[in-house]
Amino acid sequence: MGDPYYITTAISYPNGPPHIGHAYEAIAADAMARFQRSQGRDVRFQTGTDEHGLKMAQAARNKGVEPRAFADEMSRLFQDMCDTLNVSYDRFIRTSEADHYRASQAIWAAMEERGDLYLDRYEGWYSVRDEAYYEEEELVSADDGTKLSPQGTPVEWTIEESWFFRLSKYQQPLLDLYSANPEFIRPESRRNEVVRFVEGGLKDLSISRTSFDWGVPVPGSDNHVMYVWLDALTNYITGLGYPDDTELWRTYWPADVHLIGKDVVRFHAVYWPAFLMSAGIELPKQVYGHGFLLSRGEKMSKSVGNVVDPMALAERFGVDALRYFLLREVTFGQDGSYSAEAIVSRANAELANSFGNLAQRTLSMIYKNLDGILPAHGESAEDRELLALVRGITSGEMVEQLNRFGFSFAIDAWMRAVFACNAYVDAQAPWALRKTDPQRMAAVLGTLVAAVRQLAETIAPIIPTAAAKLIEAIDAGSGGAPIAQPVPLFPRLELPEAEDAAA
Repeated sequence: MGDPYYITTAISYPNGPPHIGHAYEAIAADAMARFQRSQGRDVRFQTGTDEHGLKMAQAARNKGVEPRAFADEMSRLFQDMCDTLNVSYDRFIRTSEADHYRASQAIWAAMEERGDLYLDRYEGWYSVRDEAYYEEEELVSADDGTKLSPQGTPVEWTIEESWFFRLSKYQQPLLDLYSANPEFIRPESRRNEVVRFVEGGLKDLSISRTSFDWGVPVPGSDNHVMYVWLDALTNYITGLGYPDDTELWRTYWPADVHLIGKDVVRFHAVYWPAFLMSAGIELPKQVYGHGFLLSRGEKMSKSVGNVVDPMALAERFGVDALRYFLLREVTFGQDGSYSAEAIVSRANAELANSFGNLAQRTLSMIYKNLDGILPAHGESAEDRELLALVRGITSGEMVEQLNRFGFSFAIDAWMRAVFACNAYVDAQAPWALRKTDPQRMAAVLGTLVAAVRQLAETIAPIIPTAAAKLIEAIDAGSGGAPIAQPVPLFPRLELPEAEDAAA
């Protein structure tokens, strides 16, 4: 196997069913995992659910069930979403699993041994919705004068006994980390935010709760459960067998990238490396904070009622079309907007009309005019020029962009290669050559099928199902056997008028 590559998503908080934002992150991480596999890397890909904390306990109580039963039910929805969206995870981790309790207690013990934990009383502002503590100066005022977190969520004054982590001790080590490793936090805008936050001063962090019991018990303090974020972040090492010296651990840690939403960058780029430094564990190589997916320009929220079910979208538009749209439409790292019309328009114009039609026309002409036998590619200047352009884009520009999460730029380059192939078809007119120069027609079709296969292979991380079908159809004829009659890969999508406004 090639060099190891370990990628994780942020584990999802399952106090409600999955929304399109969860799907977006899972699809992006999956596309990167598939791309790295295609480059020969030995990939480990982990996702899962973060099941503890006050918010989960409250949601379970509201449904009249025990937290574990509620977590079982909700976690299943997130795993089903990943399976439906063709997300090729190696482990779907749940923080309610026994090995995760063990790993969380082990990292706690390592931090305690370093002298970085102490017992005191917490008094301050806490947001249940964010599962986060905020300083007075971070709060904002609502129109009615009530205090809100920087995310606009309600906060409440909390007083309880708590274990604290000496986060203040790690202010300078963290600043040194960011300075020595500019790639540690990406994109640049997130890095700048984090550096400013840490430069502003770090206060010790409350890392246990006594007001509820749905969480990992603190070793030696039976009435305390761990702060949900300490437990949640530990999942990245639980999944490799920590604290044992397993082959998974030796092979894949440190992680190459934690792919997360921009709203949880502080936890991953400040708290997590500080916990790891304290526990004497090597740090991950990168934290990448992507932007939000907006519904017609608005952030999705349950209260506004514009939360979108990714399963319904996948059923309606097809998994490949949805994956393609999400990674094509939005410059990864920035916020982007989505609508049903935009999905239909993008999928029809690019997948159905441009690439799908190119593949269908090429294979259909080979099937009809050459008894399905794949011809060799041509050797004329035009043929060589097209194949060189496709090769240059697919093995050069696309690889470069995908390596740095430039999904939309990579797909843009891919579309240029598709357009070049379509321009070549128009210029060579193989349907006319059929009568005037059948040999040249075969060379043109051979050139096109070589280009189409290369295009299918490089877009496969984005649209795995359709690309695999196309590659399989072409490869079936690689030994001289005839190809089967081709079928269209991308049915044209329709947007019923009645759904226009509501979609």
